[in-house]
Amino acid sequence: MHDQTTPRPGREEYTATCDVNTLNSLLRGEVAAVETYDQVIGKFDGQSQAIDLHRIRDEHNEAAAVLRERIRHFGGEPAEDSGAWGTFTKAVAGTAKILGPVSALGALKQGEDYGIGQYETALNDPDIDSDCKDLIRYRLLPRCRSHVGDLDRIIDAIDRQ
Repeated sequence: MHDQTTPRPGREEYTATCDVNTLNSLLRGEVAAVETYDQVIGKFDGQSQAIDLHRIRDEHNEAAAVLRERIRHFGGEPAEDSGAWGTFTKAVAGTAKILGPVSALGALKQGEDYGIGQYETALNDPDIDSDCKDLIRYRLLPRCRSHVGDLDRIIDAIDRQ
């Protein structure tokens, strides 16, 4: 039997592996967000909304860079693409681009909501490193939540036109 001060053999390895897998999943979501924003931004060329969309895209790009750094910290290899989620979001965004700007923004908002859910799930995972949870809780998750508000504001402005 182990007391609380003696780590269980192999526990640190398991946590690092779990952190890398979870962080890579979050990274793929951020990469998918960047790809999706890139698709939708073109629909707003020359319009004031493009400035906000570029900023949000850049914030997702920064989040991806931070997650890559954390993955390397744990000895992992960062995911290079968005995986299946990216394929799905590109299809949704592509369809939304055809339907109109509000639909395209709605697709982005759905992606933000999905990302929020992913981050909240990671916060509830007992095998996630406390530093990673702090990064999620105080930096990454609040940004996603603010993106939803930004997108709501942009949608409302378009609806009033």
